[in-house]
Amino acid sequence: MLDRERELGRRVWGGERAEAYGGAPLSITPEVGELLYVLAVARRPRTIVEFGASHGFSTIYLAAAACDVGACRVITTEIEPGKVEAAERNLAAAGLDDLVEMRVGDALTTLRDVPDVDLLFLDGWNNLYEPVVDLLEPRLTPGALVIADLSSDDPDQVSYVEKMHAPGSGFVTVDIPLDAGVVVSAWLG
Repeated sequence: MLDRERELGRRVWGGERAEAYGGAPLSITPEVGELLYVLAVARRPRTIVEFGASHGFSTIYLAAAACDVGACRVITTEIEPGKVEAAERNLAAAGLDDLVEMRVGDALTTLRDVPDVDLLFLDGWNNLYEPVVDLLEPRLTPGALVIADLSSDDPDQVSYVEKMHAPGSGFVTVDIPLDAGVVVSAWLG
């Protein structure tokens, strides 16, 4: 994507970015999945929200934790319809599709009506991490976890990481050196 943006001389967003990626799975590593599972089980959430389902690999880890915790549901969103179909197939194959509500479209629209959020996983385009957190912050429960999977060499992650570490942000944050980086924040609100 960075090469394509250099070629165009501008950043690429929305449908144009989704088209550039096509159906390519943008997946977490197994180690990040295991971290998600452990954090979700430890937090014992009632509602998990995921931004960026792609083919559903991270969604499977989150849904497995929801299943083991009990009385928990996962709400996920994906903008690319082809990826939604793949995610739904993968969730069904894992036997976890009944725990997941899949929302198709722009996360800033599909997540507007989400109720209280106990765990938020950010795994979409880094330029939307801050807007998604801003959208959901009023509905984060005290102690809610916000977990962000960073993308290698994406300049948009810099302002997100700075925001989450900023004094007075309402979050306590730690960076975990898995894959391209994972930022785990707890909401103090």
